[in-house]
Amino acid sequence: MTDFLYPYPPLLAGTLVRRYKRFFAEIELATGELITAHCPNTGPMTGLYLPGHPVMVSRSTNPKRALAYTWEMVEVYDNGPTWVGVNTALPNRVVKQALLQKALPTLEDYHEVRSEVVYGLDGKSRVDFVLYPDATPNGTGDPRPVYIEVKSTTWVQGPLALFPDTVTTRGQKHLRELSALPPEKRAVMLYFINRGDCTAFSPGDRADPVYGDLLREAIAAGVEVLPCRFEVSPAGVRFQGLADLELRQPVG
Repeated sequence: MTDFLYPYPPLLAGTLVRRYKRFFAEIELATGELITAHCPNTGPMTGLYLPGHPVMVSRSTNPKRALAYTWEMVEVYDNGPTWVGVNTALPNRVVKQALLQKALPTLEDYHEVRSEVVYGLDGKSRVDFVLYPDATPNGTGDPRPVYIEVKSTTWVQGPLALFPDTVTTRGQKHLRELSALPPEKRAVMLYFINRGDCTAFSPGDRADPVYGDLLREAIAAGVEVLPCRFEVSPAGVRFQGLADLELRQPVG
């Protein structure tokens, strides 16, 4: 038995050659074979697009897939050798497992987890998860449903994880929608720190100052922030606890 929230399937080692057209990565496997893998990350990948660095890829046996390989992680050396997850489709799957196992602090007292629930100012958005609380016949516990939005972060400055690494109008919208929830609903912004070398989290004001301001306003409005640390390795993903939250605005 392991304590991995997500055990990876057998991965193949390689070296990143280049990323191109956003969705494609050219990788040389340890065998010397040159492959094209799907790059499941549409962002700028600040600090992660590092040709020549070790990477890990998964291989699908689905014959209908255009690309059999998926780029899963890259090794970086910001704070010592560290694997960083690049597959942005994975964090929500890991968080769902953590919620089902009631492994995340302050998110244990509920009986049901729903994904992709419609909500928002226009009624057209979908929040990543809603938790419905356990019955509280004795009046104990929080009776409110919990609305959770998940964001994966990989950008760092030393041991400080930052989000976002580029302007995100979508992320700004999510903060506004969480802030607008009525008091009878609990709002949580969960940051999935997709690397094990960070001990603190802060908004990425340098990349998107509007997002940073909105996050601080959201916290003042009652939105809870959970910066969750995850260790990523070729074997799997493991929860490490919460990072410290630093909200000081940058000088200059």
